[in-house]
Amino acid sequence: MTAPTPQIGSVVRVLLRRTIDAYRDSPQAVGWLQHNLNRFDEPLRVAIAGKVKAGKSTLLNALVGEEIAPTDAGECTRIVTWYLDAQVPKVTMFPRSSAPRQLTISRNNGALAFDLQGTPVEQVDKLEVQWPSQSLRTTTLIDTPGIASLSKDTSGRAGAFLAPEDSPSQADAVIYLMRHLHATDVRFLESFFDQGVARATPINTIAVLSRADEIGVGRLDALSSARRIARRYRADEKIRGLCQTVVAVAGLLAQTGRTMRQHEFTALSALAELPRADLDAMLLSVDRFSRTDLATPDSDTRARLMERFGLFGVRLSTTLIRAGMTDPNAIAAELVSRSGLDELRSVLNTQFTERRDLLKARSALLAIDLVLTREPRPASAPLAAEVERILSGAHEFSELRLLSTIRSGAVKLPVEALTEAERLLGGDGGSASARLGLEPTAGPEELWAAALDAVARWQRRAESPMSGRVVSDVARLVVRSCEGVLAGLRR
Repeated sequence: MTAPTPQIGSVVRVLLRRTIDAYRDSPQAVGWLQHNLNRFDEPLRVAIAGKVKAGKSTLLNALVGEEIAPTDAGECTRIVTWYLDAQVPKVTMFPRSSAPRQLTISRNNGALAFDLQGTPVEQVDKLEVQWPSQSLRTTTLIDTPGIASLSKDTSGRAGAFLAPEDSPSQADAVIYLMRHLHATDVRFLESFFDQGVARATPINTIAVLSRADEIGVGRLDALSSARRIARRYRADEKIRGLCQTVVAVAGLLAQTGRTMRQHEFTALSALAELPRADLDAMLLSVDRFSRTDLATPDSDTRARLMERFGLFGVRLSTTLIRAGMTDPNAIAAELVSRSGLDELRSVLNTQFTERRDLLKARSALLAIDLVLTREPRPASAPLAAEVERILSGAHEFSELRLLSTIRSGAVKLPVEALTEAERLLGGDGGSASARLGLEPTAGPEELWAAALDAVARWQRRAESPMSGRVVSDVARLVVRSCEGVLAGLRR
């Protein structure tokens, strides 16, 4: 549905301004509210979270298309780091007890490296990396420390940023990386679940089965296995109730594909010329690949290839070269295509970018709710009532609540009907074509006919004497979503 998201953004902006007027005598409240009002004009804030070694920084680099996030286990990976688009590269450190300081930028094997100038990690609040990037113009990415880390300070930093106890998170949405689904992952997803406002809606979370190429010990069918596991997780009612979807991505393969260099292609070509049995034997393990006695490429080059490509990436690249692919750009594109990055970017677009104003409205309502709770006063009663009115009356939030209810298994309908209801409610994206299950290139007449057909079908279900109250309520809300599609097409 194309119209409601901007509308709810406008409604919440007005409410923010009203709340600012009501709290003019409280500088702290006004500053907080004004900050959230300004956020409507900023790129969407998406945090990347997960346990240590889940591949967060690697995935961030893949999304940006440059190695701007340190991926080693250095001190910078223990600090919340913001990546924003800017005209000129700049890295700023924000100490907790002193003024911000600009850091020197250097490169280490092609990747950015930051020098904290002797400042202990424990005394740094955050790092801010400004970098010219098309990918960062619509989305600010936030790299967070690993949760469930052996270091309580590191793990505490991640929790304090992503799910603070006394205020809403600074992120509008989160990409949560997991290598396998563990109890720790479920607990984190539950902690980041909508707090205080728009409860029971997993709108702001996407789960990623990361390092997917390592499933199956780097075999060429590893990504197929990972995608099957991701589909199984997507079908789990518990997971469906905590995140929008689960996507399998080989982050290292994606990062390397987007940043591949000519000398790496040359080294891979030399490996592809080896007898197949010899290369297969080398690729039995990382240690064997690096230590095998071979003049070209030498051991140092092979060690670096393993860091950049991994076993799966080397095996896939050499297989492609043997199959006749001799253009390094074509190899790089194939690595990205097979990594699952394109699927993730598509999901980010449909679930986050298309819902930009709705996500920001949710963050703003959380901010207003916090002020009204912390500083109650008689003048705030109408504001609290307006927050409740928006939450209960805004169709966008009603859609999200119903999506969550359907995914929890609480609605009893035929599988085909449930699948269509999810899609019409925006579960696969907010555009008219996504809701109607049509190609993005579908014309207005095709969209109009499909929307009319959906309205009629779900109206019959709502009015059927065979439908119970729950099913009738679900059908009426789906009809309203379809009518919203028609209204958008009419405009």
